[in-house]
Amino acid sequence: MTRTLIHGGTVVTADGSSVADVAIEDERIVGVAVPGTHDWAGTATRTLDATDRYVLPGAVDIHTHMELPVSGTVSADDFETGTRAALLGGTTTIVDYAGQERAGGLVEGVERWQARAEGRACADYGFHLMVTDVRPDTLDELSVLPTVGVSSIKLFTAYPGTNYSDDGRILQAMQRAADLDVMVMMHAENGIAIDVLRAEAITRGDTDPIHHLLTRPASLEAEAVERVVRLAEVAGCELTIVHISSADALRAAVEGRDRGLPVFSETCPQYLTLAIEDLPDGFDAARYVCSPPLRWRRDGHQQALWDAVATRRVDAVATDHCPFTWEQKQVGRGDFTRIPNGVGSVEHRLDLLHQGVVDGRLTLERMVEVCSTDPARLAGLHPRKGSLTPGADADVVIYDPTARHRLSADTHHMATDISVYDGLEVTGHTETVLLRGHVVVERGVHVGHAGDGQYLPRGPNSRS
Repeated sequence: MTRTLIHGGTVVTADGSSVADVAIEDERIVGVAVPGTHDWAGTATRTLDATDRYVLPGAVDIHTHMELPVSGTVSADDFETGTRAALLGGTTTIVDYAGQERAGGLVEGVERWQARAEGRACADYGFHLMVTDVRPDTLDELSVLPTVGVSSIKLFTAYPGTNYSDDGRILQAMQRAADLDVMVMMHAENGIAIDVLRAEAITRGDTDPIHHLLTRPASLEAEAVERVVRLAEVAGCELTIVHISSADALRAAVEGRDRGLPVFSETCPQYLTLAIEDLPDGFDAARYVCSPPLRWRRDGHQQALWDAVATRRVDAVATDHCPFTWEQKQVGRGDFTRIPNGVGSVEHRLDLLHQGVVDGRLTLERMVEVCSTDPARLAGLHPRKGSLTPGADADVVIYDPTARHRLSADTHHMATDISVYDGLEVTGHTETVLLRGHVVVERGVHVGHAGDGQYLPRGPNSRS
């Protein structure tokens, strides 16, 4: 038996902060206590000094896209590189989006993603399933997903011709999900209207990346959120609106919750940190292309999202991690509609949210709640994950709150040569990470191995 003692740090949970020691036996936490009130040091086989550091539950990122086929290419991070970068940023668990192929089945989509991750993931992982072809047999097969540990599906009002489902198919899938206690994750933008605006822009000769952002207005995100909230109300299902980017969409989601509906909200670091005002001129803006797009800071979207994170109107900050290399982005020169959509954030989420703490935008406890505890609850993984309570997996981050560093594509560990955060200075950095009691990051260096990560069968949402 291995006994680990993390000594002298400030233990931070969603419920509060205090100087405390954390005791671990093998892969589980067995106790948290004030120094001097226990005799754990005498039995510890290993002691980690966390003096002047925060001791946090491992962060849980419930929105990633490793090895995702998109726009004729594949996202740059595979399960090894992406989860290694996640660990270096303090994220010990990801929930990735497995995909159904057109005319394909649901379980075979999960199995395809499991084959990509097994033996390669450095962090623990689970799956949502993107349902892109709603058919009678697909609806029947939904009942099998909980038996393979998948308790959520993703539907799209965006991307006609690939991922899009019309309102009738969405309602049918929601009704079946409600029967099975399966969460519906929704990419909510009005894809039909957006395609009209995109085609008009290309016809006018407006082909630069900025027009990706301008043809996906916040009003069409809000309209889609309002619509799917009403559909979820009719179906009686739980609904999470993923990657909310605008104040307009946020209001629509919160209005549903205020009416007593089980509607949850997720946003991402890119929307909290970046805005259209930050884009460079010309094609260099292609590295910022993601969907939904960045919004105008001048219109108050960013402030509204920060306020919602601080006041629990946003339930989770996830990354929508879907990075591409500069070479991959080049395919969209002369036609912004061909630029692969996505940015890389899985390594930086905790640092970017901690910068919000430094700037006085949210409390340290709320940072832990929105990056670890509530994502674990939404994913059906709490209290095993996102918790420092006895019995929980010993996923622990020792975090230096004073370390200053500059984010850069030259130094990050994600498998892309570009970064939307290039040059940004932040305060706070992950120093040591334990995954189920094993030290996998030491002094900012990954010391674990491919295959350290385990598959996590997930239960229903437990977010109150």
